[in-house]
Amino acid sequence: MALAGQNLISFIGLILGLVVGITVHEFTHAYLADAFGDHRVRALGRVSLNPLRHLDPLGTVLLVLVGFGWGKPVPVNELALRPPRTAMALVAAGGPLANLAVASVFALSFRLVQLSGFGSIDLANVLYTAVFINVALAILNIIPVPPLDGYNAILPFLAPRWALLVRRYANYGIIVVFLLLVLPNSPLRALLGLAQPIAIFLVGG
Repeated sequence: MALAGQNLISFIGLILGLVVGITVHEFTHAYLADAFGDHRVRALGRVSLNPLRHLDPLGTVLLVLVGFGWGKPVPVNELALRPPRTAMALVAAGGPLANLAVASVFALSFRLVQLSGFGSIDLANVLYTAVFINVALAILNIIPVPPLDGYNAILPFLAPRWALLVRRYANYGIIVVFLLLVLPNSPLRALLGLAQPIAIFLVGG
């Protein structure tokens, strides 16, 4: 029973971390895109902290069923941004930075719960899991492989012929990401291994 309860606590923290993390992540993309000149994202209702604006239906179902999901990407028109290349890089970088900000807020909440003595250990575990998830999201999204944010951040600065070549094979990027996530000893899994020590540092462990 104790193990089942602990799994439930971790699952609640996972859902909380992902829903808040995905919402703030996509909101930040939309907010920055709008600020740099692409006002279509505001017309689409994406400059909002309403999770329903950002959660993908299939991604949300999988989030509830298996604890893994994704949000609806914000459709950014690079040509509408000013200045185009720098603005696109900043819009892309905003997502991972938003997840680090969310992780920091959850970490501060964790510390306040610990210092006050009023919260339960279950609440602390929920908050720590939310910290960990958002650190992991930030690390994952800096990888320069499409459709991740790291790819969109560096693409504007590639030489035109290299950018064209990369765009041509961009649709296969999600397969590469999946393989990097599931294959043992992959560089991505090693990089994601940094999420735990960073999360522990943020909560003051």
